Amino acid sequence: MCPIATGAAAEAAADTSSPAPYLLAGAPTFDLTVVKFREQYNARNPALTIGEFRAIDSRNDGINLTRAASKINETLYASTALEKGSGKIKTLQLTYLAVEGGSEKAARAVAVSYMAALLREFEPGLTVAQSNARVADLLAKGKGSRFFQQSWGALRYVVVDNGDKGLTFAIEPIKLALSEP
Repeated sequence: MCPIATGAAAEAAADTSSPAPYLLAGAPTFDLTVVKFREQYNARNPALTIGEFRAIDSRNDGINLTRAASKINETLYASTALEKGSGKIKTLQLTYLAVEGGSEKAARAVAVSYMAALLREFEPGLTVAQSNARVADLLAKGKGSRFFQQSWGALRYVVVDNGDKGLTFAIEPIKLALSEP
């Protein structure tokens, strides 16, 4: 397993009380490990790469998940919750830490670019413009809300807006139910 993440990466990428407070009990996994995800994502997004994920110490959480995070830059972190044993992804998150001053607009634009690239990994039919528009719509709907979710097909998008502390954008698979005749 990867080394334990510490410091700002661990704190920014995960709430210490839960891997993702909005993660649904019994949530399904993507049929994808974090290693395979990174390989595919980085090949498709060479200008927006995500580094190796490092495990976050969750021994005292009492949960059956492995948490991991990757620092992208000073204001942006990727994190995930993995099913123990299989290592399959239950949620992928990007956490943007808001900054003040002249660099805020540029830092947020980079974060939105990463969010749109992450969205395209799971909806590859979308263009860059379409994925940017979808992310902008989700962020606008979630603005000022501690928790906003919207489902499209087999995906659930989550926005957690912490105001001046930043925001988290997550993508998770959902169980689809067959409609009854």
